[in-house]
Amino acid sequence: MNDLVDLYQDVILEHSRHPRNFGPCEHATHTARGNNPLCGDRISVCLTLDEAGRIEDARFEAKGCAISVASASMMTEMIRGKTAAEAKSLFDRFHKLVTGKSEPGADETLAELDSLSGVRAFPTRIKCATLPWHAMTAALEGKDEEVKTE
Repeated sequence: MNDLVDLYQDVILEHSRHPRNFGPCEHATHTARGNNPLCGDRISVCLTLDEAGRIEDARFEAKGCAISVASASMMTEMIRGKTAAEAKSLFDRFHKLVTGKSEPGADETLAELDSLSGVRAFPTRIKCATLPWHAMTAALEGKDEEVKTE
């Protein structure tokens, strides 16, 4: 079991230290900001949707803990090429994973996100992991206000 914990920590640290898709979008069509006042995580998510409504580009800028940055990095990789409905479905399934309503490994499409399942033991950290996803959802819904975890 310790090997699995080590692997998960390695995945989180890798995405935190070398986040994918970090930086502003050149031609974003949808944006939203998120804030976790408990720990100070702040994130901005920008998406570019094509004419068919698929996410062509997904990027983020963040100042926050390793969990929120890693979650944003993994999220932006996973939602590219997805429709808004598909991206929201991924969030629903991810939320079940981190809140303990589904088990790691139960959903093969979330395999890399299994590394974040350990936050279920720390309720305040669940908010760190889900903040980027809440911001992504707000961006897709065209909400202009800042999303908060409180």
